[in-house]
Amino acid sequence: MRNGLQWLVGLVIVATLAACSTGPRAPDVPTRPAVITPPRDLGPLTGSLAHPKSRWVPVGWGELPGFGEDPLHEAWIALLANCSRPNAAFAPLCRDVRQLTIATPEEQRQWMTDRLQPYRVEALNGQTEGKLTSYYEPVYEASRVPTATFNVPLYQAPDGLAPRRPWYTRQEIETLPEAQAALRGREIAWMADPIDALMLHIQGSGRLRITEANGYQHTVRVAFSATNEQPYRSVQQWLMSQGVSKVGKWPDDTKAWAAQNPQRVTQLLWSNPRYVFFREETMSEVDAAFGPRGAQGVPLTAGRSIAVDRESIPYGTPVWLTSNGPAAQLQKLVVAQDTGSAILGAVRADYFAGTGADAGRLAASMNQPLRLWALWPRQLPAPDSSGPSARQEDQFNLTGS
Repeated sequence: MRNGLQWLVGLVIVATLAACSTGPRAPDVPTRPAVITPPRDLGPLTGSLAHPKSRWVPVGWGELPGFGEDPLHEAWIALLANCSRPNAAFAPLCRDVRQLTIATPEEQRQWMTDRLQPYRVEALNGQTEGKLTSYYEPVYEASRVPTATFNVPLYQAPDGLAPRRPWYTRQEIETLPEAQAALRGREIAWMADPIDALMLHIQGSGRLRITEANGYQHTVRVAFSATNEQPYRSVQQWLMSQGVSKVGKWPDDTKAWAAQNPQRVTQLLWSNPRYVFFREETMSEVDAAFGPRGAQGVPLTAGRSIAVDRESIPYGTPVWLTSNGPAAQLQKLVVAQDTGSAILGAVRADYFAGTGADAGRLAASMNQPLRLWALWPRQLPAPDSSGPSARQEDQFNLTGS
């Protein structure tokens, strides 16, 4: 995977240099959008594709809002990443995808209309509108050794965990001697804020700026490893059950409540019995340019990767996404590269916003209507949406819904 990422970064650099080699850039002036020749369809549309949770209805390219305006070179990074672990249907197209890395947007768009067929994704009852939420990769300070400030541990998975077999709850992990004994020596690092640690559990991965025992500081990634197989419970819903009315802005409102009610923070945390264990991953400069690996097993691309219900859309499927709401106006090409147990339904997606605080603010505000079109290779059978998930943690959207 490391060599593949280096190759991918190299292609992106080549594309950037090629774009910059055309001479000095003229000053920005308001212009009308370029006139896009309507893409041609190749032959009659095929019948609908059946899935356990969705129905795919073939449509013409003219149905996709904004298709002619999307800067496709941004999405090509996600398509290249996709080709490091493509599904069987898209593997034959990867040679073209690589060759088109430095092509013009018009050439990339023409290739898509020649080789792919758009399908409107609908619920089995015909509903075409769903919901878009968002997630991101947080960045936190941490210490390799416990201190008076950094005293909230992040653990590797203990021995003896088994799929679908419940282990100790969050409360039991923090109070029972036998649970603490099982985790002794499994600490990866310590964080300062228990709400931030909970946020990391919810997101399933993140970056830590770790201070080592000798004072050396560096950044590592912690990725999802396992859970205690206990049910997920929203702390925001718990707050509302306690009569707290303003809990819509996660995690700011929760932190504000915790600051005003320090004696009840433990009660709030224990309201969610689900506990996540991590594994540490070193980060090179190449790794830092990408997000964490999603369920497909490829690095996520900010603004171009989505998590989906795999019983509606298979991993590795390019998807045209449109969503208009207070957080963002989106009409763009994305790739289905991740999943999460809270991302369920035919027209349902979680948008990977990127890494850091700005991405977190976007993710926290995203909860708006969604429409999706799957882009599938022409003259191929219906995709198989079944298969195991590589990512089992709750991908809970940040608005708590």
